[in-house]
Amino acid sequence: MRPEVRDLVDAGPFPDEDADEEIIERTQGLLDRVTSPVTDEEAQALATVFGQDNCYGMSWALLHLIETAPGARTARYPAHPENPWRELLNNRVRAAGED
Repeated sequence: MRPEVRDLVDAGPFPDEDADEEIIERTQGLLDRVTSPVTDEEAQALATVFGQDNCYGMSWALLHLIETAPGARTARYPAHPENPWRELLNNRVRAAGED
């Protein structure tokens, strides 16, 4: 796993939009360092980083980054019943399989 991906994963879940501006900017900086495409292993790790809300668009950027993995159309990501982003990611994988 690339160091920039590990740094983002190690930072933990994205903050909520009501978090301190410094924390949000730090998270944005970490996300910006990760370039696509990501590996399947990196995609699995990145799926654990979603927070509870959109985090000023960062959750969508993360979702699209995860979808650059070679196995993204058939992957299953770690479920988390309280995280709508992981559910959305898995729903998009299921929908891609229906094509």
